[in-house]
Amino acid sequence: MTKLVAINPKEHHSLTVDPTKAEIHGAQTHLIPAVVAEFSNLATQYPIVLAKNGDTGQFSCVAMLGLAPEENLFWNNEQWQGIYLPLQIQRQPFFIGEADAEQILCIDLDSPTVTSTDGEKLFNDDGSDSESFQQAKATLALLLQGEAQNKQLIETIVALELIQPLSLEITFINQQTCRLNGLYTIDKSKLASLTDQQVLTLHRQGQLESLYTMITSLGQIYSLIDKKNTRITAKS
Repeated sequence: MTKLVAINPKEHHSLTVDPTKAEIHGAQTHLIPAVVAEFSNLATQYPIVLAKNGDTGQFSCVAMLGLAPEENLFWNNEQWQGIYLPLQIQRQPFFIGEADAEQILCIDLDSPTVTSTDGEKLFNDDGSDSESFQQAKATLALLLQGEAQNKQLIETIVALELIQPLSLEITFINQQTCRLNGLYTIDKSKLASLTDQQVLTLHRQGQLESLYTMITSLGQIYSLIDKKNTRITAKS
């Protein structure tokens, strides 16, 4: 369950949050929304692909944490076994809401990170934001900025017709198979065939690096397969 409420310094002055528990929110997540600002960090461990909303047809950038729904191969022994924690997990339990056409900062009171005993306070004794709360706000700001960058990037690659389906059939160590469907990636051939002016424009817009980072990150699928095989072996 999610119980979002607007943060009020008076009402939530004594509320504390344990950021080390934020990773629990991704325990059963196999695709996590990603923003351009974190592509270089994500690519060191996670494949970055595109997912398509079945209702709207809109594409979104996501990082793969697993190869099947509700499977996070980085979650083991009740801990996140990864070097980089995606921003969408880091920001928990904070969200940006909207009231009267204005953005407001909200907190999920049902989040396991929220506690009244342990953790870090949102506010100092003088009512100012604590250091951890300032960091949470900075993370949310990165996500908001990232949404705008993502929108521009996706509009560009759609216009240039650079998107292609990602179709991959995987055979695991126990001979079980898995087919990846419904995901998309960048068409390397079409990217390579762009005109010099188109490539220059992508570079000046800061989008060329993001596209190549997405392409390079696909190599991390082999790491996911290895993690899955390790998990299968441990259960046998």
